[in-house]
Amino acid sequence: MSQRKAQIIYAPQRDQQPRGTKSIFLAGSTSAVDPPGADWRSTLTAALSDLPVTIFDPYRADWDASWVEDEASAPFREQVTWELDMQDRADLVVVYFHPATKAPISLLELGLVARCGGGKAVVVCPEGYWKRGNVCIVCRRFGIDMVDDVDALRDVIVKKLQLGGGGGGGGVTGVGALFA
Repeated sequence: MSQRKAQIIYAPQRDQQPRGTKSIFLAGSTSAVDPPGADWRSTLTAALSDLPVTIFDPYRADWDASWVEDEASAPFREQVTWELDMQDRADLVVVYFHPATKAPISLLELGLVARCGGGKAVVVCPEGYWKRGNVCIVCRRFGIDMVDDVDALRDVIVKKLQLGGGGGGGGVTGVGALFA
């Protein structure tokens, strides 16, 4: 069994120094739509645990749904600011669109990272996501790799971040193939 190398920094932590050689921000659906233990973030984090990466995870177990989503709300402002700062800081932004969610903030996050160039992002957009066509076109336009499921992410991340240790392909669907 591999020793854990990956470091996870959860929102709103700012006092931890990243120790990974590369960093990844986990953007995308945060709604609890999967069974316990099947969340895409925990699945991906487990798949990357043996790599020398720092993972910025915006998920907060202490999130209070009563917090007002307004700039004047200190906890809300802290969360959004942390997310923007860590996306800027990360070497790679993974954006996940769960088919059972609308994920308007994820669409915003994709728009923010798209103009940075295709090397900064990887998108997971399974069949069934309500705006999949829009996501595919944006990814194609800006050269962003897109895969159909979380299982295909590890190999794409290893390749993009030049970490070595990639497995044997499979399941990766480039956006170009969607339009062939």
